[in-house]
Amino acid sequence: MNAIDVRALDFAYAGGPPVLRGLDLAVPAGARCLLVGANGSGKTTLLSIVGGRHMCADACVKVLGRPAFSDTSLVHDVSVISGHFPLDVDLTVDELLIRRPDADAGRREQLLSVLDIDRRWRMCRVSDGQRRRVQLLLGLLWPVEILLLDEVTTDLDVIARGDLLAFLRAQPTTILYATHILEGLEDWATHVAYLDDGGIALMQPLDAIAEFTALKQRGVTAPLLRLVDGWLRRDRRPK
Repeated sequence: MNAIDVRALDFAYAGGPPVLRGLDLAVPAGARCLLVGANGSGKTTLLSIVGGRHMCADACVKVLGRPAFSDTSLVHDVSVISGHFPLDVDLTVDELLIRRPDADAGRREQLLSVLDIDRRWRMCRVSDGQRRRVQLLLGLLWPVEILLLDEVTTDLDVIARGDLLAFLRAQPTTILYATHILEGLEDWATHVAYLDDGGIALMQPLDAIAEFTALKQRGVTAPLLRLVDGWLRRDRRPK
């Protein structure tokens, strides 16, 4: 059974044009799958649907074999970390953590170390990068079976990003990760899904993509970035 199974999904926002059309996506359990595509291609929408945030037919989107939208028990098995994190209240990180007493202490301390977070940070005074680290801390406090990430490393420095990716790699979690920052992910990702024109144009294990293998054999710097850049340029549509 796939961890994520999307079949013939159509989706449009109220009053708007179709965003996703007949989309099929199967992500095997344990995969670390990159979701790539041009701006506006529907990556955030797809992650939100898989995360149960938009209504869809039960038969179209299954997560862990259960309907993504109507099975509310999935809230314990799926975590979505995305978008702007507006928590700018006058509270410290420690005060936020006190409100989550059921979190595993060992995992909490590991994340504080991995993300280099100071418990004394006040949320109304932190930088964008520090705020993103706290968002990740809170989103990862509890282990889940499915982790959906949407451009969550944009505000992180190179050390924080590398440490986070190493932490995620060690988790027994299926990850679907939408990102434009592809450097250094060649050895992290197991699969790549390319979203174009409302559907998945390609979904394969990374090492099964002949073009990627050829780029690596030629010694091309950042072969994954070169691969996706080529797809995007090939499929760019006139405005």
